[in-house]
Amino acid sequence: MNNFKLSIHSPQHKWLREYFVQRRKELGLSQRAFAVRLNVVYSFVGKIETGDRRLDMFEFINYCEALEVDPIKVIEEIRNNFYKN
Repeated sequence: MNNFKLSIHSPQHKWLREYFVQRRKELGLSQRAFAVRLNVVYSFVGKIETGDRRLDMFEFINYCEALEVDPIKVIEEIRNNFYKN
C-alpha cells in the first residue's frame, strides 16, 4: 500500500471526476439540475467535479444512483484501470 490517502490530483480521482461529469452531461443535466436530483445545493456538485470535496462511501452510492449507474460497476472500473496485480 503505497499511499493510503490519495491526492485529489491522483489519476484515480481525476478519472472519477471526469466520469461523473461525462455521465451527468450524458443525462443532459446541468450542475444545478443534478443538484436538484440529489437534493443538495448546486455548489456541492461543483466541488465534487473540481475535486474540492470528496464523497464518503454512502454519498458515493447516492451520487452514482442519481447518475443512474451501478456504484459497484464504477468501483470495478476503477479497480480494473488502476489496481491491476
